[in-house]
Amino acid sequence: IFGGVCPSITSIIAESLKEWNLVQLSFAATTPVLADKKKYPYFFRTVPSDNAVNPAVVKFLKRFHWRRVGTLTQDVQRFSEVRNDLTSELEKADIQIADTESFSNDPCLSVRKLRDNDVRIILGQFDERMAAKVFCCAYNENMYGIKYQWIIPGWYQLNWWKIAASINCTVKNLLTAMEGYVAVDFEPLSTKAIKTISGQTPQQYEQDYNKMRGSAEYSKFHGFAYDGIWVIATTLQRAMDSLKRMGHAQTIRDFTYVNKDLGQIFLDSMNETNFFGVTGQVVFRNGERMGTIKFSQFQDKVEVKVGEYNAIADSLELINDTMRFQGVEPPKDRTIIQPQLRKISLPLYSILSALTVLGMFMSSAFLFFNIKNRNQKLIKMSSPYMNNLIILGGMLSYASIFLFGLDGSFVMPNTFETLCTVRTWILTVGYTTAFGAMFAKTWRVHAIFKNVKMKKKIIKDQKLLIIVGGMLLIDLCILICWQVVDPLKRTVEDYPLEPDPAGRDFAIRPLLEHCENTNMSIWLGIVYAYKGLLMLFGCFLAWETRNVSIPALNDSKYIGMSVYNVGIMCIIGAAVSFLTRDQPNVQFCIVALVIIFCSTITLCLVFVPKLITLRTNPDAATQNRRLQFTQNQKKEDSKTSTSVTSVNQANTSRLEGFQTDNHRLRMKITELDKELEEVTMQLQDTPEKSQYVKQNHIQELNNILSIRNFTDGKDSDKPPMKNHHDSRSQAPWGSTLDPSRPNKDGIEDINSPEHIQRRLSLQLPILHHAYLPSIGGVDASCASPCVSPSASPRHRHVQPSFRVMVSGL
Repeated sequence: IFGGVCPSITSIIAESLKEWNLVQLSFAATTPVLADKKKYPYFFRTVPSDNAVNPAVVKFLKRFHWRRVGTLTQDVQRFSEVRNDLTSELEKADIQIADTESFSNDPCLSVRKLRDNDVRIILGQFDERMAAKVFCCAYNENMYGIKYQWIIPGWYQLNWWKIAASINCTVKNLLTAMEGYVAVDFEPLSTKAIKTISGQTPQQYEQDYNKMRGSAEYSKFHGFAYDGIWVIATTLQRAMDSLKRMGHAQTIRDFTYVNKDLGQIFLDSMNETNFFGVTGQVVFRNGERMGTIKFSQFQDKVEVKVGEYNAIADSLELINDTMRFQGVEPPKDRTIIQPQLRKISLPLYSILSALTVLGMFMSSAFLFFNIKNRNQKLIKMSSPYMNNLIILGGMLSYASIFLFGLDGSFVMPNTFETLCTVRTWILTVGYTTAFGAMFAKTWRVHAIFKNVKMKKKIIKDQKLLIIVGGMLLIDLCILICWQVVDPLKRTVEDYPLEPDPAGRDFAIRPLLEHCENTNMSIWLGIVYAYKGLLMLFGCFLAWETRNVSIPALNDSKYIGMSVYNVGIMCIIGAAVSFLTRDQPNVQFCIVALVIIFCSTITLCLVFVPKLITLRTNPDAATQNRRLQFTQNQKKEDSKTSTSVTSVNQANTSRLEGFQTDNHRLRMKITELDKELEEVTMQLQDTPEKSQYVKQNHIQELNNILSIRNFTDGKDSDKPPMKNHHDSRSQAPWGSTLDPSRPNKDGIEDINSPEHIQRRLSLQLPILHHAYLPSIGGVDASCASPCVSPSASPRHRHVQPSFRVMVSGL
């Protein structure tokens, strides 16, 4: 039986042939259902089955090294059967099926799932009506271009996209998504210019067919029908030859539907078919035509043949320079993930290292300056040993920058773990050394100038070194516990995929190395808390000593500026560094610049003022020797000047100041002694005119007079001056005067004993208050200047006459 096009009718006829001992040959039935030889043993076809494209597809996938694919199938039996057979072929070829999707009417959800599963090579089985919808969804999901390859059936009508209805996409959008798809279908005519069994080449046959066809519709099955006639003819010929060889008296004309032997001869002859026809080599394997599969690619709105697959030889032949991909190379079967360790840029590391080297040279210059001028008063008073520690801490901080810039591109993973620990230790110890020494110096100034009792207090550098050592000991305890309990380890963090900057068809998986441990936040919190308390303590000392007026001793202003800058930069640097964890270049740049800035500004604030002062005014350290310190709280004796106890470094300069003041006060005492002596001599030359003066020991009073020109006792010949206020007799002053003494002429001499006694009673206390307390000799309540100034007023002996005078006042 020759024929059968509709699958439903052909399958019914083919199933009943066994009972009739008939062989059926179809030239157009491509349904895979008829490939079941247990059910259809007498069915043959010259057209390849729909399943015949599957070995060709597998070969095509292997040619481009695609080992991972996905399938998209329309829910129709014809396509489902092809998909099932394709799945079996793919498994045999060890090709991974990443996802299998099917749809009935709307393929967009299935297309989206394929995209989410990173399917790059899609094998489609659907008709041309659904093909338009599929490519519309692919356009909307951006599943086209250099990253994707679509492989679909090739039996669609010419310009099928123009007649396909799609409500969501324009023809332009469809053409954009369709560009580059590969269509797979059987070859209708052989391309080889070889004479066939009919004596014509396939090209000559096609010319004859087109002439005979005229204006009739073209059918791609005409060559298979033509070869089918030749299959029947050759089968009958082989059957007759078989009957002759077997010596049977029967001929093919003797065939009946119940003649099983002759039916079997026909079946065997059909399986032996092997000739070159217009559709290529005609060979059957289990009743299936081993034909030629054509590969076409959609290029610029036209399907271009790019290769063919020979099923007999199981070979794929691609036409040179016809296969065209949208990228520089075929698409990848998956997103190729290329791990890339994010490294610190070598130029950036070089630049920051150069800045670090400059900082270390600056530190070395400051160290040389400090050692060379350590005997200068300005440097000596600022504690050279503490200055050396500040420089050492700055240099350690600088050195940590070199270690922060070393990552996996420079060192091995094991070495990187060691660097994690070493750089943390160096930076921590350097910070504490620099600021610990600075704060220790300030603490010494605070301890001396806050000494309310003004006792002599000497704080040597050894004690400051012990303080700095104690701070470092705390650091070491924290770091050792950190290292023993929860050591730092190298961890590699994966970041989301990124497209290739060069536009290549692969993704980059950024990898970044970190130094971390299990309880990283706890340990950092402990370190930050300790360093924060140290900074607050330094701020407190700087504030308390802000009024100390010795520039060589007091760095409070510079410490405050340094703490402010370091604090602000550390907070900003820590925040920015945390936010840029995934950008090692930015993170390293921020950390390095913060360390460089903090170390440089600290060293410059400490040493540049000293350097300038030493070059412009070398004697600045010995100026302003008289020091005053203003207390924060007012006291009742705040107006009284307070003598400041000398510090160890300022003893020499302050001692010179005190010696100068002592010399000046001694000169003043000498002048006052001379004045007292002169007044005493004047009083000794005055005649005694009153018994009251004798009785009250006026001579003893004359020895303590300290006011010049009380009287003109030396010129006794001058007439006595009269007091016009004493026009009448006056009562004697004091209880020792004699009331019976008469007043002769009503006017007394101003140098009379009474007047002298009255003047002494008024001016003697003034002398005590004005002169003697200023030199620390006698208290205001002292009764006699003749007594030693060092004696206590409470234990001095006061003469009776002088005691009467004071009580009278």
